[in-house]
Amino acid sequence: MKSTRTAERDPQADRLIAAWRTNDRATAYLVANLPRSIWRSPVPGIPGRTIGMIAAHIHNTRCMWIKSLGAAHGVAVPRRVDLRRVGPAELVKALSRSSDGMVDLIELGMANGGRVPRASWQNFPTDMEHFLSYFAAHEGHHRGQLCMAARQLGQRLPLAVTSGIWQWMRLSGQGGARAGHGAARAKAGRRRAVPR
Repeated sequence: MKSTRTAERDPQADRLIAAWRTNDRATAYLVANLPRSIWRSPVPGIPGRTIGMIAAHIHNTRCMWIKSLGAAHGVAVPRRVDLRRVGPAELVKALSRSSDGMVDLIELGMANGGRVPRASWQNFPTDMEHFLSYFAAHEGHHRGQLCMAARQLGQRLPLAVTSGIWQWMRLSGQGGARAGHGAARAKAGRRRAVPR
């Protein structure tokens, strides 16, 4: 799809893209900071699933929706990853590619009067606000699931990581962590950098 990333783009598109990018940075930050020792560990209570498989599912789900909603309209579909073989570093790179595809869907939706095209099966309304909320909720669910599973496996994530995924001012590039909810401790114990 030819990008509409030009000066004449609707300012709402820029805000939606910025919000999406912040969500993506939270996901990538968590994936980059998951302990390698648990990456291939089974998730308690979910037979046949590992920590890495749940993390990879986020990317693969993005790819599925990019294909369903945008492929017929020229949006490039990123390659899915192998749930059983992908490692954290490779997945962070893949998440960047699927994030770009999601931006292309946002641009497509904005060029289409504020609505993404309908897919043959779809469980969310096509307006951009629901579109963005749906994907942020999906990824937030799995971020929480990964944090809880790490704890259940005896690898409680450092406060810098669990607080870091909630530092949306910093993740958005609009400022540092504000006081409260462990921000100072999170800053002091920062792990891998937030992807930008």
